[in-house]
Amino acid sequence: MKTSYFAKYHEADGVSIALKSVSGFRGRVYPDLYPTWDLLNEYKKTGDEKKYIKQYHEDVLSKLDPQKVYNDLKDCVLLCWEKSGKFCHRRIVAKWIEKNIGVEVPEFEQNKRMIITI
Repeated sequence: MKTSYFAKYHEADGVSIALKSVSGFRGRVYPDLYPTWDLLNEYKKTGDEKKYIKQYHEDVLSKLDPQKVYNDLKDCVLLCWEKSGKFCHRRIVAKWIEKNIGVEVPEFEQNKRMIITI
């Protein structure tokens, strides 16, 4: 399991955990990890990350079994909208998995190819 965002990751093993996926997305969706519309709208108004994290845990993650979520998605890349390094719920999910079952969930990094010219 890894995490990334729609604009960066386009492979078949991508799974949307966003309320709305990017146009043309044909991967799987995992609605159990969607934030609520109310939570998303409140965050857009206030930008309060601590409140978002607390509420996301209460509204979403507290109702799920982290081992089941991991088993369902272990070979996938969890996708949402925000670029790497920006606040987003996919990284909240990653930390929740890491804390509860001890499996590291890194952000996807593209392989850097070495270009050799002769």
